[in-house]
Amino acid sequence: MRSPIRSPRGWDLTALLNAADPRASQPERHLWLVRLLEWLRHAPAGEAEAASGTPRPVLRLKHLLGVLDRHPEHQARVVGLLRAFRSEIDTTALLADFGFAQRFAVFSEFGDRLRLRLLPGTPATADLAQLFGLLFTEFEDADWLQAIDDATLARVAALFAQARPEPEPALGWRAPFFDAILILASQVGAAGTAGAMRLRMSPELLTDQPFRQLLRVSERLRAAAEADDGAAVLQEAQYLRALLGACREAAASIRGHLEEHGVSVDLVFQIDQLRQRTWRIDALLACVLAPADTADPPREIVHLLAELVRLAAERRSIRALFARQYSMLARRIAERSAETGEHYITRTRAEWLQMLKKALGGGAVIAGTTFAKFAILALGLSAFWGGFWAGVNYAGSFVAIHLLHWTVATKQPAMTAPAMAEKLDDVGSDEAVEDFVDEVAHLIRSQTAGIVGNLAMVAPIVLGVQALAQAVFGAPLIGTKTAEHVLHDLTLLGPTPLYAAFTGVLLFASSLIAGWAENWFVLHRLDSAIRWNPRILAWLGAPRAERWARWWRANVSGLAANISLGFLLGLVPVVGAFFALPLEVRHVTLSTGQIAAALGAMGTQALHEPAFWWCVAAIPLTGALNLTVSFVLALKVALRSRGIRVADRSRLYAALRRRLRTRFASFLLPPRDTPATKAPA
Repeated sequence: MRSPIRSPRGWDLTALLNAADPRASQPERHLWLVRLLEWLRHAPAGEAEAASGTPRPVLRLKHLLGVLDRHPEHQARVVGLLRAFRSEIDTTALLADFGFAQRFAVFSEFGDRLRLRLLPGTPATADLAQLFGLLFTEFEDADWLQAIDDATLARVAALFAQARPEPEPALGWRAPFFDAILILASQVGAAGTAGAMRLRMSPELLTDQPFRQLLRVSERLRAAAEADDGAAVLQEAQYLRALLGACREAAASIRGHLEEHGVSVDLVFQIDQLRQRTWRIDALLACVLAPADTADPPREIVHLLAELVRLAAERRSIRALFARQYSMLARRIAERSAETGEHYITRTRAEWLQMLKKALGGGAVIAGTTFAKFAILALGLSAFWGGFWAGVNYAGSFVAIHLLHWTVATKQPAMTAPAMAEKLDDVGSDEAVEDFVDEVAHLIRSQTAGIVGNLAMVAPIVLGVQALAQAVFGAPLIGTKTAEHVLHDLTLLGPTPLYAAFTGVLLFASSLIAGWAENWFVLHRLDSAIRWNPRILAWLGAPRAERWARWWRANVSGLAANISLGFLLGLVPVVGAFFALPLEVRHVTLSTGQIAAALGAMGTQALHEPAFWWCVAAIPLTGALNLTVSFVLALKVALRSRGIRVADRSRLYAALRRRLRTRFASFLLPPRDTPATKAPA
């Protein structure tokens, strides 16, 4: 076959039509179709845009049809090529399988999409599903396909009617559509009756066994079409559509189970695949139910073709694969964290004072953590083991604070932002916006109590221990050399603000780990396993097993958050150093303890050193960055989980600014009287 040498955008129609050869090899014929669509899609330099608003590909399609009508020799070559194409190509795979995962697992689909993005395709195939990605390469192809007018569609249908293969199947062009319906019905039925999904569906929606009936009804529909029984076809199609609706409703009921019993990414993916297959069957039905006297139903097929083009573009998108799963997981992580986050928000003066007391206890524990950190540094361990034992120190301290029901201020925002998002289910109303602003005010007051309590306890205790060691041993536990090193590292003039913001990211990451851990715990029903597993019952006894089950269910999120945060603070800087990334952590309470230790070592002389006051000045900024970064990231996940629009976010920000101007004190001081607030959600 003689092919044009110029680039696709430079081809002229005459050269393209001269290259149409029905006797060419299959790859060459398919390559000609690819080039034809390129010619429709792209105009050569200098061709003017259409003034009527009609897409250029539609105008060029009309021009092509006109040329074929005026030149029978070109039309004969194109019809012969299309006839060879229709006789050899397998359309069923495109209709039944295109756009769907071969395996019901997210990461398997991720690998397939990565392959589609990185590996080139070939026109040497009889599978239209594989060729489709070469024919339609742009998302905008769907738009111009939909814009083709009825008259032009009729002319295209007449051209394809001339290219009918010999011999034609019994059902004509409808044969692959019925085959695809049968394949999809069997896949939907198999997915819906699999244990992972069936056990999570509402039992009342499965009374009529819609998944089991799908394949039988699809077979009856095909048989009626082969018998040319129009009334039976319409009856079976109506029944099939009712079954598809019942299957979608049953699949939707799984989401309620997921919200109660945890989210599985693969299960969410399977639900989406099942629902998309049912909608594909609906689209195929719309095509096969076209009037019997129509050779080709162009409008229905074009709608389906445009949808397949959009799906082809989406299948090349890795981001789109995880978008829905991320949204569902974000909601579950937000809601799991919200259950704990409510305990960190104070709404009354009594609760604010109680938070202050809890923060005092947390500060006392962090004082011990400070000395333990210096002890680990004094051992001179290798980088990894120094970071590991620092993580053990932090994690042990945070877990102790959690089990004693005390608090660390910087642990609050990552947990409380999702709790605030509970107020955003109806941001369209002014009342919901005010509720959100109230929650922000409650949160900031809570942070004030937490920070003040932590710092008010950690600094005096560290100073007291230093003074006691000086009196008993003649030297403080933390020496002058170490104190000078502390003042050099924690100064505001260095990278402390950057490290404080990075620590906020780690705080946020620990909240994600906590949400994932609790979701995993609930999904696998480990509390029920602890309560009822025969071996555990024999080992613990029924009363103790029940108490353990309740304890783990109540504390798994807190333990995961505190342990993960400890090891993140200890090990991430070490891993960063391995990759030559100068990362360190700046935790406001720990930094305050270290500065207090330096003051205890250097005595009143430190008060005359500018380096000391630069470190003191860094404390409020460190705390603000710890809190703000972790809070903003957590709130972003919470907002994403509820699909809050940009316009609604602007309303929220405007309401916050208005409250700051009119009632600034409400962000700092607790109310004098207990307000009549609603119970936490």
